[in-house]
Amino acid sequence: MDQRTHWNTIAPVYQDEIFDVFANDRKGILRKCFRKYANKQHIAFDFGCGIGKAFRFLSPAFKKVIAMDISDRCLEEAKNKEYHNLHFGLADLSDEHLSLPRVDFVFCCNVIMLPDPDKNLSMFRNIKKSLKRGGSAVIVVPSLESYLFSAWRLIDWYRHEGTQPEAIDRSELSGFSGKITDILQGIVTINEVSTKHYTEPELHTLLPRAGLRLRNLHKVEYTWDTEFSQPPAWMKEPYPWDWLMECN
Repeated sequence: MDQRTHWNTIAPVYQDEIFDVFANDRKGILRKCFRKYANKQHIAFDFGCGIGKAFRFLSPAFKKVIAMDISDRCLEEAKNKEYHNLHFGLADLSDEHLSLPRVDFVFCCNVIMLPDPDKNLSMFRNIKKSLKRGGSAVIVVPSLESYLFSAWRLIDWYRHEGTQPEAIDRSELSGFSGKITDILQGIVTINEVSTKHYTEPELHTLLPRAGLRLRNLHKVEYTWDTEFSQPPAWMKEPYPWDWLMECN
């Protein structure tokens, strides 16, 4: 299934099916970033806007918000949001020949996670291409370190209850069912979808290839109940996370 068909299928149930980064950001790092870059004279770009979950932060903070996505069905949902300064566009954001608006600020949240590394690199490059001189981007991507740590936490939990790793039902670790070369590249299976995750050193390597400079790297942390159903009370820090990059 191609990406447009995939997201058009999800659009009607997006609110319930897609993990809400904003609602689960336990330290409010995203809100802090929006406050940092807010400027009523500037234009922002919601790069892969989905159904518009970021609009409530971006719209009040910027003069104009350009929202683009590959899914026309997601855009139909997004257009129902009641903000006056939104401008929409339908596009495959991994298209290296895409004509893009020039903006002051780009926000991209869990979009650059395809199993195809060339398409992911094209999206990073398109973010750079869309930035005006002096502009900034905030990009959120899944963390491979966090995914591996969560798997270790699960095994550790079973050990606490007297179950050895060999006895754990394989379905509990189904994310690692792909080819070894995929797993080593950070491509794991989530809800039957191959999803790219990134390590910190990889980000330091990839971003310069796209012409982006990584200024700051943060963790967007979530509680353990976003990973497991009814985690034990002793399961506390460190928490699972996504990577958040501030770039220019």
